[in-house]
Amino acid sequence: MKKPVIIAITVSVLVVIFAFFFITLGNDPSKLPSTREGKPVPEFSASKLVEPGHIAEIITNEDIKGPALLNVWATWCPTCRDEHATLNVLKDQGVRIYGVNYKDDPEKAYEWLEELGNPYLFNFLDMSGAVGIELGVYGAPETYFIDQNNVIHYRHVGAILPEIWETQLKAIYEEIMQTGDPS
Repeated sequence: MKKPVIIAITVSVLVVIFAFFFITLGNDPSKLPSTREGKPVPEFSASKLVEPGHIAEIITNEDIKGPALLNVWATWCPTCRDEHATLNVLKDQGVRIYGVNYKDDPEKAYEWLEELGNPYLFNFLDMSGAVGIELGVYGAPETYFIDQNNVIHYRHVGAILPEIWETQLKAIYEEIMQTGDPS
């Protein structure tokens, strides 16, 4: 009697696991759902990233002026390094980008920008991850597309590389620039 029950439980567990992988296999991980889409950038108050030894100005959500990208990054994130050159190119093309330095060492972050270039209008420090929690950050890098009213319309999870920008994200950004809504 025990053997059929064990087999039934094992088969049931395997069916559930198979169904989970089958359902999620086709999902694009860069398009994870966001609870912030359609809502304003969350309220926050954080220190601006500045040269070590200097006094940091306090930045709030009201200092972010869309339309723009809000890019979550960190020096400990190898994928952030992969996307950094693309962000510099986008800045040179006139794309407005703000940085959220996420759970990072401010000195390392400042040195990173000195070495690799600074594509950001400004960066603010989210060392505790509190702003990340409010944004719904899964990890770095993530980029939020915000309109002129600072409403988040889209979140991209993962690196913004040239081909991803050209084939997927540029049209979303341009639509937000023109109408404020990519739908």
